[in-house]
Amino acid sequence: MSEPVSPAAHPLDEIPPRDHARPTDRLVSFAKRWLSAALSQGTAMPAIASLVIIAVFFQSQSQYFLSPGNLSNLAVQATLVAIIALGEIFVLLLGDIDLSLGSMAGASAALLGVMITNGHMPWLLAIFIMLAFGALLGSFQGWWIAWLGIPAFVVTLAGNMGFLGLQLYILGPNGTLGIFDPNIAALSGTELPVSVGWILAAIVGVAVVASTLVRYARGGVAVRSLSRPVVVGVLIVVAVAVFNASRGVPTPFLILIALLVVAWWVTMNTSPGRHLFAVGGNAEAARRAGVQVKRIRMAAFAVSGTLGAAGGLIAASYNGSAGTLTGGGTLLLEAIGAAVIGGTSLFGGRGSVWAALVGALIMSGVENGLDLMNSDQPVKYMVQGVIVLLAVSLDTILRRRQSRGRQLGAAIA
Repeated sequence: MSEPVSPAAHPLDEIPPRDHARPTDRLVSFAKRWLSAALSQGTAMPAIASLVIIAVFFQSQSQYFLSPGNLSNLAVQATLVAIIALGEIFVLLLGDIDLSLGSMAGASAALLGVMITNGHMPWLLAIFIMLAFGALLGSFQGWWIAWLGIPAFVVTLAGNMGFLGLQLYILGPNGTLGIFDPNIAALSGTELPVSVGWILAAIVGVAVVASTLVRYARGGVAVRSLSRPVVVGVLIVVAVAVFNASRGVPTPFLILIALLVVAWWVTMNTSPGRHLFAVGGNAEAARRAGVQVKRIRMAAFAVSGTLGAAGGLIAASYNGSAGTLTGGGTLLLEAIGAAVIGGTSLFGGRGSVWAALVGALIMSGVENGLDLMNSDQPVKYMVQGVIVLLAVSLDTILRRRQSRGRQLGAAIA
C-alpha cells in the first residue's frame, strides 16, 4: 500500500506573515526602545530632545526666542550655571554631592576683589591665586570625606555655611568690592571678531575629524561612530553662524567650551578620569582592582573647588564687582539641577561632562523663555522645580530597573 502523498507546499506559504501593526504603534515602540537605551547608557539624547521641545515651544510663544541676539544672551546666561554644574559633575560621578560650590564661588570672587581693587595685583596673578584658593578649599573638604569617611553631604553643607562666612569676612563692612580691571571685565563682556570665530570653528572641526580618524585607525572607534564628527562639525558651524549673526562668539561661552573639552579629555582618555566612573559605580570593586579610591575622591573635590572658583571669576566679571550675593540665590540648585537634567546620575558612575552644557541650556532656556512671556518669578521657580523633579525621578526609576535587572541575572546564574 502506497504512502499518502502530502500536498505540495504553496509558494505563498513560505512568505512570513505581515506585521499588521500600525505605523504609529511601530513609532511608539521605537521611541520606547530608543529612550530606554539612551537612558541606560547615560547619554544626553533625552536632554537634547527636551531642549529641542523647549526651543519649539517658546519660539511659538515669542518670535524673539530663537533670534541670534537672544541665543547669544542665552549662551552667556547659561555659562555661569554650566561651569558650576561641571564642578558638580566631577563629584556626582563618585556618587557624592557638593553643596558648597555657590559659597565657594562667592568667597573666591571676594578674594579676587581684594587682590584687584585693594592690592592692585596683576590680573593674571590674581586669577591664578583665586583658582588655587578654590582648589585648596575643595581639597580641604575632600580630605575630610576621603580620609575620615565623613559623608560629603555633611562636610559640604558645613562648607557652604563656613565659606559664606569667609566671603563676608573678606568683603568687610562695605559688603561689595568693585572690580574695574578691563581684562577681568573682558572675560564676560566681549565677543570674538567674526573672522576669528570662523577660523576657530575650522580648527576645532579639523581637530575633531582628525582625532576620530586616528582612533578609528587604531581600532578604538567603531565604524558607526564615524558619523559623530559630522554631527559635531554641523553643530559648530550652526553655533558660530548664529553667534556671528549677532555680535560674534561670546568670550565666556568660549571659556566654557574650553573647560568642557579639557574635562571631557580628562574623564575619557586618562586613568584618573576612568577611575572616577569606576569608584562611582562600585567603590569596593575599584579598590580591589587597585584604584586609589581616597586619592581619586580628594582629587575630584579639588577639581570641583577649582571650577567653583572659575564660576566666581565669571560672576565677578559679569557684575563688575564681588558682593554678598555673588554665588548665592538659586545658583547652586540650578547647577545641581543642570547636571542631573543633562544625564548625570545622582547615584554615581554614569554621566558626561557635556551634561553641564545641555542641562544649563535647558535651565537657562526655560528662564529666558518665561522672561519673554513676561512670567512672574514664582512661575519660573515652580517650572524649574518641576523640571528638576522629573529629571531626578527618571534617574531614580532607571537606577531601580538596572538594580532589578542585575538581581534577576544573578538569580538566573
